[in-house]
Amino acid sequence: MTNSDTALMQDKNEDTSQYLTFMLAGEEYGVEILRVQEIRGWEPPTDIPNTPDYVLGVINLRGTVVPIIDLRKRFDLENVEFGKTTVVVVVKVQHEKGERTMGLVVDAVSDVYDILPEQIRPSPDFGGVVSTEFVKGLAKINKNMIILLDLDLLINQGVLSEAGNV
Repeated sequence: MTNSDTALMQDKNEDTSQYLTFMLAGEEYGVEILRVQEIRGWEPPTDIPNTPDYVLGVINLRGTVVPIIDLRKRFDLENVEFGKTTVVVVVKVQHEKGERTMGLVVDAVSDVYDILPEQIRPSPDFGGVVSTEFVKGLAKINKNMIILLDLDLLINQGVLSEAGNV
């Protein structure tokens, strides 16, 4: 390997972003791994009245109150009972008042992928019939199509506004 090959690999690695992927209703979704604080096993949260149905409640995470969002309900997918693989992905989200910590209930954690910007395709336009506003793009890794989520839009356009900043 020459010095120019090494430099090219380093340039490519700097452009690569890592995504944590998880399963939800048989589809694989991804979020930027730098936004992930931790992955926790499922435990029922404390219910908070007058919140949208997809806000399951809150948990105490080392002194921080963390709202828990059921992504199946948020995406209007079929409800299923939580099982052994159900986890909460705790993420950091940016909004007008600063950074917030939120928990996302998912069916199972899948993998971590290095994704280059050129591997990300824009989400298809369904002509307003299907909302893709929370989709940053689609990435094809091997034979898998991964739906990359925009966490800030997902949380800010709905959860924080509807839940009155839980």
